[in-house]
Amino acid sequence: MARKLVVSIKNITEEQRNMIREAAAEAGWTAEFFEKEKDALEAARDAEVVFADSARYAFDAPKLKWICSPSAGVDHFTGSRRFRESGVMLSNSSGAYGVTIAEHIVMVTLIMLRRLPEYQEKVADKKWYRGFAIRSIKNSRVTVIGTGDIGRETAKRFRAFSPTRITGVNTSGMDDSGSFDEVIGADKLEAILPKTDILIMAIPGTAETRHLMDADRLRLLPEGALIVNVGRGSTIEEDALIAELKAGRLRAALDVFTKEPLDIDSEVWDCPNLLITPHVAGDMLLPYTVERIVGLFLEDFKRYVRGEMPERAVDINKGY
Repeated sequence: MARKLVVSIKNITEEQRNMIREAAAEAGWTAEFFEKEKDALEAARDAEVVFADSARYAFDAPKLKWICSPSAGVDHFTGSRRFRESGVMLSNSSGAYGVTIAEHIVMVTLIMLRRLPEYQEKVADKKWYRGFAIRSIKNSRVTVIGTGDIGRETAKRFRAFSPTRITGVNTSGMDDSGSFDEVIGADKLEAILPKTDILIMAIPGTAETRHLMDADRLRLLPEGALIVNVGRGSTIEEDALIAELKAGRLRAALDVFTKEPLDIDSEVWDCPNLLITPHVAGDMLLPYTVERIVGLFLEDFKRYVRGEMPERAVDINKGY
């Protein structure tokens, strides 16, 4: 019996399906595609590889050896004890979302610096108001926590706006991409925060990153600093940030939150100095993103067929 691959991801084109079919057939495999998760879960019971975004595929599939997630963040896998105990290998699609998320970061940064929400409120009331003071990325001090694909693509785009500097922050304090003016280790984060006008957070949600920006570190940011978070809501102490926003000391553009979706009665909805987007910065809505996700999977599938480890294999203990 041919080895089996089950695919259930959204927005995939027929051309991309055919690319996967051809790669599977070339390896002597069969590839099956499903729109509905319940159908894919049934088919996955005798599959060896699944290309989908749920830990549930590992729960009743004795032949399953590898799940490739179309997401970059995989805390919905690593946070499941049942998945961790399954022994199924996990890989992600890190490297597919840099373009779309970087463009989102540029967009919301300019919206907040140029006071578009306030102008929209005036326009909605049919008022011709022209007096809001604005700021620029030019001559701003930019700090990017997370120097992976998203951080690097963001730094490239911000470079065109002539900031004073762009500092990357990561665990090792090393990066040879040339995207940043300097890269520092996370142990030096507290030293750079008082010198940061725009703070961009593009890191996964792990035990180590939980509340990385807590109340004490938020207080280190200068008055008027802007925080943009596109990683995970858990990386910021949300209550402490809300207090800073209500006080008018900081501004923020958040795409991710501690609880998603936000409760209807959450105070976040009405928080001042905050731009909310509903976790759409890196969704699979840009065709280029889907193209990259499929391309990365095919690269790793060919490695797997050769008996090699997928390049984007996730360390379950680290969470990325």
